[in-house]
Amino acid sequence: MQIDFNEYQLRSELHGHQDDVRGICVCGNDGIATSSRDRTVRFWSLDSSDKRKFACSKILLGHSSFVGPLVWISPNQEFPQGGIVSGGMDTLVLVWDLRTVEKVHTLQGHKLQVTAIALDDNGDIISSSVDCTLRRWRNGQSVETWEAHKAPIQAVIKLPSGEIVTGSSDTTLKLWKGKTCLHTFDGHADTVRGLAVMPGLGILSASHDGSLRLWAVSGEVLMEMVGHTAIVYSVDSHPSGLIVSGSEDRFAKIWKDGVCVQSIEHPGCVWDAKFLENGDIVTACSDGTVRIWTVHQDTVADQLELDLYASQLSQYKASRKRVGGLKLEELPGLDSLKIPGTSDGQTKIVREGDNGVAYAWNMSEQKWDKIGEVVDGPEESSRPFHDGAQYDYVFDVDIGDGMPIRKLPYNRSDNPYDVADKWLLKESLPLSFREQIVQFILQNTGQKDVTFDASFRDPYTGSNAYVPGQSSHVSDISAKPTFKHIPKKGMLVFDAAQFDGILKKITEFNNALLSDQETQNMSLTEPDVSRLGSIVKTLKDTSYYHSSKFADSDIALLLNLLQSWPIGMIFPVFDILRMVVLHPDGATKLQKHFEAKNDILMEFIKKVTANPAIPANLLTSIRTIVNLFKNSCYYSWLQKHCSEILDAFSSCSSSSNKNLHLSYSTLILNYTVLLIESKDREGQSQVLSAALEIVENENVEGDSKFRALVAIGSLMLEGLVKKIALDFDVLNVAKAAKGSKEAKIAEVGSDIELLIKQS
Repeated sequence: MQIDFNEYQLRSELHGHQDDVRGICVCGNDGIATSSRDRTVRFWSLDSSDKRKFACSKILLGHSSFVGPLVWISPNQEFPQGGIVSGGMDTLVLVWDLRTVEKVHTLQGHKLQVTAIALDDNGDIISSSVDCTLRRWRNGQSVETWEAHKAPIQAVIKLPSGEIVTGSSDTTLKLWKGKTCLHTFDGHADTVRGLAVMPGLGILSASHDGSLRLWAVSGEVLMEMVGHTAIVYSVDSHPSGLIVSGSEDRFAKIWKDGVCVQSIEHPGCVWDAKFLENGDIVTACSDGTVRIWTVHQDTVADQLELDLYASQLSQYKASRKRVGGLKLEELPGLDSLKIPGTSDGQTKIVREGDNGVAYAWNMSEQKWDKIGEVVDGPEESSRPFHDGAQYDYVFDVDIGDGMPIRKLPYNRSDNPYDVADKWLLKESLPLSFREQIVQFILQNTGQKDVTFDASFRDPYTGSNAYVPGQSSHVSDISAKPTFKHIPKKGMLVFDAAQFDGILKKITEFNNALLSDQETQNMSLTEPDVSRLGSIVKTLKDTSYYHSSKFADSDIALLLNLLQSWPIGMIFPVFDILRMVVLHPDGATKLQKHFEAKNDILMEFIKKVTANPAIPANLLTSIRTIVNLFKNSCYYSWLQKHCSEILDAFSSCSSSSNKNLHLSYSTLILNYTVLLIESKDREGQSQVLSAALEIVENENVEGDSKFRALVAIGSLMLEGLVKKIALDFDVLNVAKAAKGSKEAKIAEVGSDIELLIKQS
């Protein structure tokens, strides 16, 4: 059907959920199903007494954690009144009969949260998970499973032609026919969170990068829609051509022909948004309320309900704003100025609209003089602590389902861009989140006009940050030339791991040892295998890194395997060790062994780098060393062994293995930061030499070459080896980099050339 676009207005609110409403499923003309963090699924039927409204007619109880994706099973012989399929954080997929309100099937198999569900043309259930797999279920049984992406899968839809499309945290979409990937869609800069079919045109995607895209099935981007200021969680389309999206920015946006024609504000995050057949829109909000929006005047809510919703929004925004240590809504109104002051200069803060305004008592004129608007942080006595320091604010930031809540500390005197960049670096999150984090800070602290400090430098690249709306003369008045990518600040780590694959490889090697009488004594016992599983379980649960611990025997087991197992079998053990050093308690316990007289780690390094070196051993061991830079307790050890370590891994620069190139260049970059800080001139010279060797290797690809160039530029700018670099004819290196087709390499080449011209 075709509908002319008119402004959507509130039709009704559906109350019943006790926590965030996460998912919506339109059940034909029969009703609406919704899921929630409160662990329930609710089915809403049209209210027979008021055609504008829906009433909760069924509650489905069965999940032990919050419920997310939902799919409607149309009425059939097995489900005369239809059915619902739900997926939850508890890793389960549940199938419900709406006639009996009972579970028909409990589908167990996923190892982590279920993120999306679709039904294929044969009635099979397709489910996706944070465990990176797709599963096909038939008659309550798992019939096939496969790893569809190398990162969590966040969305699944079925195309009218029968193929399946998936969206993932790896930033791609994939088109599947059975278990065969027909096409990979590249374009988003971050997680693909939501998918929908655009009838007759292609596939819609919603992303953490804040954008929506329309793709042809062939992979061509037909349209990009930008307008949200935070993560976009969901997208849906209507046969009329309209598109709706829901976002963390609290808006559901309506799009027509690629243009946002309306933004509907909510008192919380909009987790999901779906069209009803008549063009009305259903939204799921973090305030626990389901809302229906309509363009049909005969079903618009009455004026009292509209006014009540406007009041809800106003109260919500006021409740999040603090003035003078108090919530804005707790400040006295203007009427309080009718009461005379008691002393000259006495101040009082009152609420004026959405602002707190300060007044001072003028004793001689017996009146309150307006001073101006006041926006400040909480009272000093209630300032929260984080990592032993006190801040004006410590925010909980939810990165996404299945991920731990991150703590973001902030003082009102801080530059929000500086805070955002340093925090993103610390949490190993993409710098593309910068603007979202800044807006989050500003919104939650009530700040409006932020004076940008021209001397601010990006902690990752050292460059001035882009600030929307900022005039272009900022860089002109800077006291120093602005470089795009130097100096490098902060350390990089390799913190992603396929733990299941690591354990599988260890099991495979252990079975091989068991099958040979000569090596049986090297194999793991049952308790050892169980202990390895416990170690991995602790490493997986990053949200408890602050409180979880390792036993001394855990560390001893890993080190013993490195010492006793055949050289060709130890790389998966190094892969576990690489992650242990990122764990605070693991790092501390390992340090005791590394600082001992026999220095076990250096022994291992010499062992795995001796010719002929096994690439897998080189890769996992060098990444373990890179990850040591995460913890300052290792800085002394790293500096002490700098020369030995760089010599041991020097063969990586001439290897044909791209992963080794990237790992080695990251090691060099981290050493650059450490040795500049410690003013170690001899170490800097060796790092410079290693970086130049990488840059001059024509077989080294973009990212590796870029990191080596950043190391060179940083050493020249802030280190003690600028003259040495000039003697190495670094000008030609810079010119060659400037000619690169890769923008970031050309940019850092320009940085180095500018630095040389200053000499």
